Amino acid sequence: MYKVVPPTVDLGDLEHQVLALWETEGTFAASMAQSQGRPAWTFYEGPPTANGAPGTHHIEARAFKDIFPRYRTMKGYHVVRQAGWDCHGLPVELAVEKELGFSGKKDIEKYGVAEFNAKCRESVMRHVDAFTDLTTRMGYWVDMDSAYWTMDANYIQSVWWSLKQIFNAGLLVQDHRVSPYCPRCGTGLSDHELAQGYEDVVDPSVYVRFPVTAGTLASKYSHLSLLVWTTTPWTLVSNTAIAVKPTATYCVVSHEGQHYVVAQDLVKGLFGAPVGAEGKDGEDGTTRYQIMETFSGVELERVCYQRPFDLIDIPQSHFVILADYVTTDDGTGLVHQAPAFGADDLISCREYGLPVVNPIATDGTFMPDTPLVGGQFFKKADSTLTHDLRSRGLLFREEPYEHSYPHCWRCHTPLIYYAQPSWYIRTTAIKDRLMTENEKTHWYPDTIKWGRYGDWLTNNVDWALSRNRYWGTPLPIWRCGNEHLTVVESLAELGDLAGQKIDDLDPHRPFIDDITIPCPQCESTATRVPEVIDCWYDSGAMPFASQWYPRHNKNDFSAQYPADFVCEAIDQTRGWFYTLMAIGTLVFDKSSFKSVVCLGHILDEDGRKMSKHLGNVLEPIPLMDQHGADAVRWFMLASGSPWQSRRVGHTAIADIVRKNLLTYWNTVSFLSLYARSAPWSPADGAPPLEQRPIMDRWLLTQAHTLSSQVDAALEDFDTQLGGRLITEFIDDLSNWYVRRTRRRFWDGDPAALATLHEAIHIVTLCMAPYTPFITERVWQDLFRETQPQLPPSVHLASWPEESLVDAQLQEQM
Repeated sequence: MYKVVPPTVDLGDLEHQVLALWETEGTFAASMAQSQGRPAWTFYEGPPTANGAPGTHHIEARAFKDIFPRYRTMKGYHVVRQAGWDCHGLPVELAVEKELGFSGKKDIEKYGVAEFNAKCRESVMRHVDAFTDLTTRMGYWVDMDSAYWTMDANYIQSVWWSLKQIFNAGLLVQDHRVSPYCPRCGTGLSDHELAQGYEDVVDPSVYVRFPVTAGTLASKYSHLSLLVWTTTPWTLVSNTAIAVKPTATYCVVSHEGQHYVVAQDLVKGLFGAPVGAEGKDGEDGTTRYQIMETFSGVELERVCYQRPFDLIDIPQSHFVILADYVTTDDGTGLVHQAPAFGADDLISCREYGLPVVNPIATDGTFMPDTPLVGGQFFKKADSTLTHDLRSRGLLFREEPYEHSYPHCWRCHTPLIYYAQPSWYIRTTAIKDRLMTENEKTHWYPDTIKWGRYGDWLTNNVDWALSRNRYWGTPLPIWRCGNEHLTVVESLAELGDLAGQKIDDLDPHRPFIDDITIPCPQCESTATRVPEVIDCWYDSGAMPFASQWYPRHNKNDFSAQYPADFVCEAIDQTRGWFYTLMAIGTLVFDKSSFKSVVCLGHILDEDGRKMSKHLGNVLEPIPLMDQHGADAVRWFMLASGSPWQSRRVGHTAIADIVRKNLLTYWNTVSFLSLYARSAPWSPADGAPPLEQRPIMDRWLLTQAHTLSSQVDAALEDFDTQLGGRLITEFIDDLSNWYVRRTRRRFWDGDPAALATLHEAIHIVTLCMAPYTPFITERVWQDLFRETQPQLPPSVHLASWPEESLVDAQLQEQM
């Protein structure tokens, strides 16, 4: 006989009871054991960074990561679900710096690298507990006991192995290039980190006169200047050259007693109406101009000029150079060159043998001995320099310019493009392979493939790998005084080279820095290069490093690569998704994943980003305790398209409880009440289907259609469609079938009771991956109680098979 299922339910209390049941019976472990030996369906857990408390957005990602492994397990697959923790990098370092009251690298080195890294390790371990609590509370089944940790020595050695493969292929190199640099954190950043930190700012937009000092044009026109536009006045201190496009048409413009060289296509926007045009001077804020002559950009090559600031020594420079990257789309068609702060500038100036002079210290301030701006932060110097230009009559025009400017993705300090030596992975060399792998990949939504992600690959640049920091995977490269490089792939190899037994050595700084080796090429002493690597490489290496490959688990790795499914927020197109594909292609010549679901961002009810500053943060565990984890999961999975942003609020989640979960629960309670009253149980049997009333046959047709349609939706990663189909069926079940069949239940009709029992059985199985708690409770009280031969958990049951679909009957109804 059925258990009594009360008509009212406290979902939070119910879920805690189910959690206790799962723990007592080891249900997750039983699920993994039961599916052992079945075909593998591979899922990779993108490791969260354990540097703070989890937020509501973590429920979203974890809900999607949970539903598909549950669904695939029901469909007959074995789905390994290994948890993981991203332990290294700036997120952890900055959190520890804040705890210790530090303001930068000097404080860390004074404190001690070993002591600082120990604090980083402690911080990771402390914050992992909060993520574990969230994971358990929301019913996300993932194996915490065998979790991978990117700070683990075995994990690090797998990363080293992969870097050695890349080095041996000639794709890991050191070079002096301009790259994004955070002056607060004191390290360079990669372009995929750069992509995550743009912020809207208003900068000064200045048009500056560069007086021409020699040549035919200077003798021909008085007061002749090259007119240059820039939104970074601070870089004018380092001006080395001015670039023009060789094939563009330039002209000398006469305007208010001055002469200017600009691109012909941009004259009107700069100076207004020409002499002789209709209208009055000054109508558009400008006066009349006259084009005196035109010429090609190539004719400007090596024209000398006077730089706007003579504050630092830059010898044998300050003339016009040619550069194909210059455009005449905006500005003036002449581009100021500061090779220490621009990648294109550096390349162009190198072709002319021009020097690279950098007056900016590693903390982002001008060197103290720099006149006018010494000691000023580079962005703060803009106003000082602009004022000086104005006072000397070199400022043609000034206006505010609103644009997106890169900031550090962790500390939000404005970044500087900075010429410095760094280690790069030459991802540009495998661009075509990446494009091929991307074409094979199933993206959800499909527009990402050749939109956001495809554009990223098309404009791919080499990966700036090294970081001048402390808590990270050390770059496994040793260099001797003769510049010979030795790359190691394991502590065992390093120990053999060093003649020491170091198998138990902590491979982090500073301990790894103490190991020296005789250079294999010349026998002089080699020491490790000081850098650690980008923590995004750590996470992108997880498919093999989590298995400690290749020193361990070769067979396990081969069976689990590549992943059938990965899933994260849409910003990971330029983060984890990219590093997974890039490293997989570099090391194994194929991407690390076949299908990827990109999730929209989580917003508050008013469409604003959640932040403590705005006071609109919904703490995840209290949110689940109030409404139930099932309700929050359902909201994340089915309230909209997975890749659209979600506005999370109590009202929307409460509606799900009322319309979906309570309607389902009340229908279960209704069956329990009247089956006990009859009394009836499945063992008592029921009339054959063909002898039941049309309403019964219609309901079961709908139920079997539901299982088929939800199956197809989840096969296509469409949780919204699957959720909508379940919602519609529950509504049909409660508000159509039960209402119109109520008298038969009062009479204890076995056909009606059996039909409702079978329909609830099917919808419960379809709902189980979405709402694992309430379906487990129903399974125990309704099905296991009356059919003990069934699996001991709904999550050990198989997906319902479509068998009773009568299309003609559906059409008639």
